[in-house]
Amino acid sequence: MIRELTVQGVFATNCYFYIDDITKSGFLIDPGAQAGIIYDEIVRNGWTIEKILLTHGHFDHFGAAEILRERLAAPIYIDPSDGSYLTDTYLNLSGNSKEPMIVSHYEELHDGETIRLKANSGFFLKVIHTPGHTPGSVTYYAPKDSAAFVGDTLYQHGPGLTNFPGGDRRELEKSILEKILTLPEDTVLLSGHSSPITVEQEKMILLRR
Repeated sequence: MIRELTVQGVFATNCYFYIDDITKSGFLIDPGAQAGIIYDEIVRNGWTIEKILLTHGHFDHFGAAEILRERLAAPIYIDPSDGSYLTDTYLNLSGNSKEPMIVSHYEELHDGETIRLKANSGFFLKVIHTPGHTPGSVTYYAPKDSAAFVGDTLYQHGPGLTNFPGGDRRELEKSILEKILTLPEDTVLLSGHSSPITVEQEKMILLRR
């Protein structure tokens, strides 16, 4: 089961629950703000969150992570190339906001890893390193459900932004062409700030650019 919840901080951001229907355990991806609303959704549905997964280190994707880590006793994971973003308000872009944010405790995940539920080892996500928006941006691919959580690497209308610290347009385009658009064409791409779109549809949009 995939459930989207749009939360409102400085920006509106899509956070996602990827939940195993059998065990009601799963993963929380990019809890950007409004920890109370996210927590209430988890409790109301009787879900157990085993891991909090970040697609990258910008504050609008992790703003509620620290509070939820404590409430849920669920570790936060991020690619090591973006680890420094979690503790640096310049890199994570929160320094110019009213509430600078950091994450003090996190675990690392790496390209090619398979993240499995303890409650059901057959329920998993694959980690795909997709740098460009940030050096440590990743995509979480769920082959069982033909879905990929792409963060800010790609939107419904095209590539993500690269005008922030660590952004690299060439790397972003390479990530999109070689790692995301090579996924099966029926894969639904779930981004941080736009509506879902399939790989096939995204190809059509990019070809028209």
